[in-house]
Amino acid sequence: MLQGLSDLGHAYLSFLNPMTLAYGLGGAFVGIVMGILPGLSATLAIALLTTLTIKLQANDAILVLICSYVGALYGGSRTAILLNIPGTAANAASCADGYALAQRGEAGRAIGIATSGAFVSTLFGVVCLAMFTPLLAEVALSFGAFEFFWLALFGVTMSGSIVGNDPLKGWLMGLLGLLVAQVGQESLYAYNRFTFDWDELSGGISLIPALVGAFGLAEVLTTLSDPIERKMVELKDSVLPRWKEIIQYRWTVLRSGVIGVFTGLLPGVGEDAGAWMSYAAAKAASKEKEQFGKGSIDGLMAAETGDMASIPGHIIPSLALGIPGSAPSAVLMAAMIIHGIQPGPMLMIQHPQFIYEVVAMTTLASITILLFGLFGVRPLLQVLRVKRSILMPIVFLLCTVGAFASASRLFDVYAMLAIGIGAFFLRRRGYEMAPFVLGLVLGPLLDKSLRRGLVLSDGSLAPFFTRPICMGFAAVTIFMILLYVPAFKSRVRRFTGAAGAQMRSLLGRRA
Repeated sequence: MLQGLSDLGHAYLSFLNPMTLAYGLGGAFVGIVMGILPGLSATLAIALLTTLTIKLQANDAILVLICSYVGALYGGSRTAILLNIPGTAANAASCADGYALAQRGEAGRAIGIATSGAFVSTLFGVVCLAMFTPLLAEVALSFGAFEFFWLALFGVTMSGSIVGNDPLKGWLMGLLGLLVAQVGQESLYAYNRFTFDWDELSGGISLIPALVGAFGLAEVLTTLSDPIERKMVELKDSVLPRWKEIIQYRWTVLRSGVIGVFTGLLPGVGEDAGAWMSYAAAKAASKEKEQFGKGSIDGLMAAETGDMASIPGHIIPSLALGIPGSAPSAVLMAAMIIHGIQPGPMLMIQHPQFIYEVVAMTTLASITILLFGLFGVRPLLQVLRVKRSILMPIVFLLCTVGAFASASRLFDVYAMLAIGIGAFFLRRRGYEMAPFVLGLVLGPLLDKSLRRGLVLSDGSLAPFFTRPICMGFAAVTIFMILLYVPAFKSRVRRFTGAAGAQMRSLLGRRA
């Protein structure tokens, strides 16, 4: 315990220098701008900044990415409040009450509420991040090749629910990512696979061109093909939060913070789930339910608190188990791998201090959004006046430069273009890219663990099913797949409903 506090204190002190603070402010600024612009996202912000920070030290690069992650989700509340258009999917729950407040001439007040809720809930999530990540990582240290295989397979299984409403499309994209991850020389014997005698493919498809193509170029093409007309509500009142309101809704903040962190811990549940579940819980507990959707302070506070608290919640399983819970955390995990940090059970052995450094990074990110939220609102909103026909070519240029700069290979630019164009057409058919990236990230771990396990067991599959942790992962993975089968799902609902009725009856008799 004392050692952990010492490491945490050292991590905070290591970030108290002008250059590191500048990186944090810069990352948060870019993230907020990306969040403010409708159609752009936290995932795109992380993907683009990964290419721009490839030459930085690992800690500085990850700091920029985490600050952009937090900044993008926070910035998305601006368009939700002023345009009734969520800047990111996680801000959709803020539209109803935030926009209603803005139409009443209280846009500044709504932004102040969103800022205070985001700041407090992110700090609450940071505390949970510091407490739970080392504990979960210590439990995961007992994993071997057999357990790593099921861990990776479970992560790919979560691709069915990480985004969208069609699990089959999610699984197909996850499997496509697994297939692309197998291109190139395999890890044990350096045998070429799926290269078709093309030397450029021997090194495989790099993560950076894949990320930039799947999220950057595809977003550019999607935005230019379907522009959004928008009319912004003018910001007339002060954005400084009323601390009396924060104290008044303290239980809403605490309840939504717990819900946000909990939903973040669940693989495949995005930040938007934290926002909507917090909003529903606040409405159920409120004495003014009729105000929800008409400008409720309680509703807006709950929505913004729930989605921001889920960010540290998503980082916990990403670091401890190597299983991201949302699209931005999947790209963030890929960026960590690019910078030489392998998230997962071995993190506590290979980089034991890194977990506490991430805690310090997330704390700095929460402070930066507070500063920008209170003192930089009006200048940042000028970004909304930039025409998309001007902005999108700049983003495309950044995509091209980023894909080439990672390894100075022209092939990476071609790969980015191919993946981006393919992603554009797939997205128009309802196929999301986050499962594809998840499969691409977890593919090498799954392949390597399967082959190592078979070597250790002399070709026997028995250890993959007989070891205790493997049995648990196998059962959960199979159960999660069966939950998408309508017949099995209806039986589970009937069983849980009957069990709940019996429990209520038993409690009633005892009472």
